[in-house]
Amino acid sequence: MKSVQVTGPDRNEWVDVETPAVGANDVLLAIRACGICGSDVFYSHVGGIPPRQGATPLGHEPAAEVVEIGADVTGIAVGDHVVIDTMRFTDGLLGSGGAQGALTPFVVVKDFEPGVQLRVIPNDIPWQVAALNEPMAVAHHAVNRSGAKAGDRAVVFGAGPIGLGALLSLKSKGVAHVTLVDIIPGRLEKALAIGADAVIDSRNEDVVARLIELQGGVPDALGHGTRAATDVYIDAAGVASVVETVFAAAKNRAVLTIPAVHKKPVEVDFGTLLQTEIDIRMSMGYPTEIFEVTDAIIASPDKYAQIVSDVLPFDRALEALELAKTPGAADKVVVTFE
Repeated sequence: MKSVQVTGPDRNEWVDVETPAVGANDVLLAIRACGICGSDVFYSHVGGIPPRQGATPLGHEPAAEVVEIGADVTGIAVGDHVVIDTMRFTDGLLGSGGAQGALTPFVVVKDFEPGVQLRVIPNDIPWQVAALNEPMAVAHHAVNRSGAKAGDRAVVFGAGPIGLGALLSLKSKGVAHVTLVDIIPGRLEKALAIGADAVIDSRNEDVVARLIELQGGVPDALGHGTRAATDVYIDAAGVASVVETVFAAAKNRAVLTIPAVHKKPVEVDFGTLLQTEIDIRMSMGYPTEIFEVTDAIIASPDKYAQIVSDVLPFDRALEALELAKTPGAADKVVVTFE
């Protein structure tokens, strides 16, 4: 069967691999959809995922159907539709340096444990929507790290898939007001469509002034000057200007959570920040959240479907990777297998 793999810096290719065998404790999955992640673009650019040597299989945002189970497997059945915890495979992280990737027709879950690697979903959830489970878990973990709670005011920078997922997660926690900030009008329109209370186009609006207008202002810690009343900031954009804006706006003890990958160092003046007592929290992956978001997707598939911008068939997977890495060309690209 064909597998999409990184074979060198800025080089992705089709590689022929064996269809996986199924042992007594294993589950064979037919991949039905797999999202393209910004991490895939990064892996491609650097030529793989160290310390793995040689070709690196891609694909870590899958949804699949169970097509074969081992003789000793219980808790799952042939025909089940599933979402996947790609971090719990015993042969390495699926699509992130492990032995397998989900941009291929079949994946085997070795040493299957009920409730650990797979979660069964209703058969009527569209595959491209089910494939959002992994990135939505990343977004949900960022929100959990932020400590956002009912009644808070929050702003999310970056209305791409992770930013939109953070919006939905914040709303699910009862956050009173969520503003999305971006520079692409179409993204801002999508944010409003799925539940943002307000949006800011940072190309032509003063973000700090607009935040104070939208979410209120409070005196700074020394009793003079005005800061945004925003409780939680989430950086899903990964550019230095976002961090600078947050530092200029943040009230005393506001929280900044960063799930975005910053590709360049960010200068921080801790002397200026001292009086704000701002809490900076990093967020990576989904230690516990992978199946926490599944119920939300099941409950509102039409809302999550709006996050998907492009759907391409598997035979155009290399094109999908190129599309995903082209700035402004697409937001969430999903490859489907039927």
